[in-house]
Amino acid sequence: MRVGAFDAKTHLSQLLDEVELGAVVTITRRGRPVAVIRQHESIAQEAVLEAVRGLRSLCRDRLSTEEIAALRDEGRDR
Repeated sequence: MRVGAFDAKTHLSQLLDEVELGAVVTITRRGRPVAVIRQHESIAQEAVLEAVRGLRSLCRDRLSTEEIAALRDEGRDR
């Protein structure tokens, strides 16, 4: 996302909200990039770790092939 310096100053709080969600903001002056705002490394790393934890949880809680087949077959009886 590119934002002019004046708009960045005016909407800094909004831009920070976007950055928290993972956006990278380039601030320009007269159309030329002068700065970049992005998540602090520790925040980005924590987001990645949380995603990995979620994926591991999904893998741990998944159904076996036999359980899936049983559910499929149960649905056919109705």
